[in-house]
Amino acid sequence: MLDALLSEDLLPGETARPVRLIAAMRHAVLAGGKRLRPFLLIEAARLLGREDEGVLRAAAALECVHCYSLVHDDLPAMDDDDIRRGQPTVHRAFDEATAILAGDALLTFAFDLLADPATDEDPEMRSMLVLDLARASGLGGMAGGQMLDLLGVAVSKAEDQIRRLQSMKTGALIRFATRAGARMGGGSAQDIERMTRFGEIVGLAFQLADDLLDVIGDADALGKATGKDADLGKATLVGLHGVEWTRKTLAELVAEADGLMEPYGERADMLRQTARFIADRKS
Repeated sequence: MLDALLSEDLLPGETARPVRLIAAMRHAVLAGGKRLRPFLLIEAARLLGREDEGVLRAAAALECVHCYSLVHDDLPAMDDDDIRRGQPTVHRAFDEATAILAGDALLTFAFDLLADPATDEDPEMRSMLVLDLARASGLGGMAGGQMLDLLGVAVSKAEDQIRRLQSMKTGALIRFATRAGARMGGGSAQDIERMTRFGEIVGLAFQLADDLLDVIGDADALGKATGKDADLGKATLVGLHGVEWTRKTLAELVAEADGLMEPYGERADMLRQTARFIADRKS
């Protein structure tokens, strides 16, 4: 779906889609990646009984926001990375100005997708999705977390500050994924609360595993540089507590995720396996 959405075909109200901009956006989005966030949204909706193109569009919107964040994070003014998913980052493959515009366009396109009736016929549902994604990706979510990172909060070695930064920068979009899927699946308030907590757990596990791989992982397998946190003097929970504490905590998070999925029986097996995969991943 992402391939079709990011084509040169115009939508109503659009004047033109510059070829270079589309190429940069496609480089950012279609160059691989785990697709974890859209997968979680799709699986949460499926668990509660909804599988249709509208869910895929919402998942595509979420992936556009995630990829925009990577494009901007890789810029020299931010994390200054040359490689992403084993390929040159967008500003290296094109140029910095194009990378900035590609990120801007991906972010706004995400809300275009969510606001379109093709995603959901119910305007209230579309409004909730737009609001939730705006809150997850903006000032009090992912962008705010990146600002805290740039301000050096992670250097402070204060565990509560590190957890807050990571829950915003990494966790917010993952939490949105499972929450949005539960909403679109017509879940009850309890379902939505349960899936939101599942997203929080998965988000923390993802960050812990990521920080662990930065310490013990292989750069070629990861498709990006390792050891950057230590080189920059950034504190992580892995750095504060050690590798064994991290592995123990990951196992505890997987157990909690299993417990949250218990009411859904075998229908939740895919989400259970996903939590385990995230905790055990090697790349």
